[in-house]
Amino acid sequence: MTPTEILRFGLRGLWTATLLALGLTADSAKEASLLGSAQGSPVPGAIAANPGGSGHRLSLSNGVARVPVAVVRGTPHQMGRHLGRLMREEIARLAPATLAGFKSELKVGDETLDQAWALTAGHTDPRVLQQIAGLAEGSGQPVRLLQHLHCLPLLMPYSCSSIAAWGEATEDGHLYQTRNLDWSLKAGAHEFPVLVVYIPDRGHAHVTPSFAGFLGAHCGMNSRGIVLSEIGDASAKEMPYDLHAPHFTSWFRSILFDADSLGGAIDLFGRIPPTKAYHFVFGDGRTEKRSVKIRAHTGGGRPKPLIDVWKDNDAADELAPSVLSCVVYHDEGRGAFPTLREQRGRLNGPRLIDLANRIPIRGSNVMNAVFDASALRLWVSYAGGELEAYQRPYVFLDLATLDADRDGRSDITGR
Repeated sequence: MTPTEILRFGLRGLWTATLLALGLTADSAKEASLLGSAQGSPVPGAIAANPGGSGHRLSLSNGVARVPVAVVRGTPHQMGRHLGRLMREEIARLAPATLAGFKSELKVGDETLDQAWALTAGHTDPRVLQQIAGLAEGSGQPVRLLQHLHCLPLLMPYSCSSIAAWGEATEDGHLYQTRNLDWSLKAGAHEFPVLVVYIPDRGHAHVTPSFAGFLGAHCGMNSRGIVLSEIGDASAKEMPYDLHAPHFTSWFRSILFDADSLGGAIDLFGRIPPTKAYHFVFGDGRTEKRSVKIRAHTGGGRPKPLIDVWKDNDAADELAPSVLSCVVYHDEGRGAFPTLREQRGRLNGPRLIDLANRIPIRGSNVMNAVFDASALRLWVSYAGGELEAYQRPYVFLDLATLDADRDGRSDITGR
């Protein structure tokens, strides 16, 4: 099979997934339609006047910080379509420009991105594929452009940090978890932030701090108190990365949909091959009430990844002896431990915001988040203008009391 045939086969399989997302059959598509979609036309097919589901938008503010919240409900396709509708203007401004910028920076063309997407799409949760189809329909953007946008993280290195504290380490016993996203400020994604609250017809409601047009989760929390953070370890020297796997931002969504407990999240993680070297922090604020740190080793000629899972105060932790009970963290040596030790027993949302603001990679601090996974609350800061996230105010969202449709009941609990 020639490279061109491989590429077309991959795109044909992807087109089938798109058709399923739209409720159509593969027999209803012509080869010309496939090639038309690949060349950049929006997802075809009749659009129902009432597609079902629902979507509402509100705004959070704190001083100069303004962050929209999109609350979408329904099937994966319906949620994607409503998200595209609610964020249509921002997606139109961000997605094409960001894609063009990264293509230039990475020196890749559309065919390379087609192939990357064709490889990873076969391993990606169908719910995410269905949401991308809906997002294209709702936003009016070409499905191919959105596919390319979602495979860019597979090709790029970046570094971050995360801290989790709970039980006797915190002021109120709640589980708090941080996430610093240190990435490309040149991309400008931080100028189009959005907190997306998904309320699926099947699976758990969850929130992801994100950017207009992006459905993956670089961190997030679900209604069962499962909270996920990531720290990238793979340098540019290790490129190209393994594309025969879903990117972590995709399978984070899978875990947020499905995990009821920390043990369940770890079990789901164990079924997914990593694309490159990572650290993760997984927490559970409501059932097991603890977090773990995970390291996934890849590359180096290994036939399969090596996985380490460290609990709190673990002598085997790579950071030992700088470890504590009811605390796990990975900060890439940026000095979190002295503060964690000094403030142990008094840690809370504001103190962890302060600590997260001390340890970013300056010059690339796109977003910071602190989750209270016990009470289902979060604080988020995005870079904006000339200021990085650590220099900006945080907005606050109480997921448990959110009432975006203003019916007098919580969107999450129904009470």
